[in-house]
Order: sequence, then structure tokens, then C-alpha cells
Amino acid sequence: MTEHMSTPEGTIAYELSGEGPLVILAHGIGDSRHSYRFIAPALVAAGYRVANMDIRGCGESSTGWNGYSRTDIAGDLVALVRSLGGPAVIVGHSISGGAATIAAATAPDLVAGVAELAPFTRRQTADLGGLLRHKDYRAGTIRLAKVLMTGSVKAWLAYLDLAVPAKPADWERESGRIRDTVSRPERMADLRAMMKTSPADAGAQLPNVRRPVLIVEGSADPDWTDPRAEGKRIIADLPDGVGELAVIEGAGHYPHTQTPGELLALLLPFLGRTLPSTTKVDNA
Repeated sequence: MTEHMSTPEGTIAYELSGEGPLVILAHGIGDSRHSYRFIAPALVAAGYRVANMDIRGCGESSTGWNGYSRTDIAGDLVALVRSLGGPAVIVGHSISGGAATIAAATAPDLVAGVAELAPFTRRQTADLGGLLRHKDYRAGTIRLAKVLMTGSVKAWLAYLDLAVPAKPADWERESGRIRDTVSRPERMADLRAMMKTSPADAGAQLPNVRRPVLIVEGSADPDWTDPRAEGKRIIADLPDGVGELAVIEGAGHYPHTQTPGELLALLLPFLGRTLPSTTKVDNA
């Protein structure tokens, strides 16, 4: 059942399932909480209380927000943890990985740890050499540029086709759902607004994170010429001993969709180490 959290700017939709320590699931741009359809039930079965949210501007959350930065999304994450009673581990994909970093740095009393999936958590620079050498990186960059410049739904679906190199069994239905959503002008406008934001705000907070961080990259992610190297750069910017990196071979930008079993094999031990079942704080 969909629930809603009201904020001064709009409403955040989420589903809450299960009992136990709290895990927040936050997806990437142009998507919805449905992207965690394989992960959320497994976490509930493992004994966690799971809040699977639509980030601002996406899914069933409202549109027309004042801002779509990682700092803005982090504020929503912290507010949701506070309203549900934390602490929580936040699992954030792509833009929400950067938002989770900010949440952990600014609200350590509420955020016990973060797992970042293919995260944009550092300021990015143009890799001109990579555009020449790396076919998938070049194709992904071109398709995303078309989305940013023209709002092309076709280009977004073409990017997803590249970013999910091995499709789950329900991909035809799922990609149709995504197509129908981003075809709505207000949803595409929010998608493009998020694309225009910089991860620099998240990168600036990396040295301030004191909670455990799991970075998960897919070796076939077209958003970087070397996803493992990007993950190592994030780890290097965190305080010593805070972060750990895992790379799922063959996964693209959506490991939670493409390789849920491999992701759960990484995520469940991390949750067990990070979020003891006896840990709880009162609502504040």
C-alpha cells in the first residue's frame, strides 16, 4: 500500500513492509521504487522493515519541486528515516547514492550506514579519451545528452537498453512502464532537472562520513569507462576504513534490476554488520 510523507515542498510516496531494523531504498533518476521489485521482498524476508520510496519528482511522489540536487534528496531521506523511527541503512542508486552520502554525513544519528549502487557521488569530468576508446561509454553519453537537450523518451529507453545489458524476464513490461511514465511532460521535466545537477555536493561530504559505506559497481556500467576505478576514487575520498568496494561482473548501471541475487549476496552481510536488530532510536 502506498503511503505519503508530506514536506513543505511536496509529498514523497513510499511503501513500508516487514518488521525489524529499518532499510530505506532510494532509486535513480527517471525511475521509481519499482526498480527494487526483486530486492525489497528479499529484505523483508530476511527480517528488515523496508521503506521503498519514490524520490521527489518520480513514481507517485509529487512533481514541481524547488530543487532536485542530491542535498535536496538527502533531506527527504533523513525526513523519512526520522518519521519512521531510525536509525536506518540507506540503499541509494545513482543520484540517490550521492544523496545517501550527504544523509550519512549530516545525520549520523539517523543513518547507520549506506549502500551505494552505481553512485554518482563525486564531481565528474569529461573523459574525452574514453569517448574515443570505449564504445558503450560513448553510446551512453550520446543518448543521455539527447535526453538532456531534447527530452527524448526514445533516447532514454535506448540508454536503458545499454545500461541493463542482460534483461530480467519482465523487462518488456518494466520498460513499458518506464516509457509511459517519462512520456508525461512533468515527469520528463523532473528527469532532466535531475540530470542537470552536479554530484559535487555529495563529493564534498565524503570526508565527513563516519558510518560504514558499501559501494557496488557493475563492471559493464556504460556511465564510466572504468567503473571499478570510479568506485576506488569514492573509497579514497572517504575516511580510512569507512568504505568497501564490490564489483559485480557483467552488471550494468542497474545491479538491483539485472543481478539481484549477486547484489543481495553483498547487501545482506553488510546489513547484518551495520544494522544490529537491537539498535533503535526514538522518533525526533
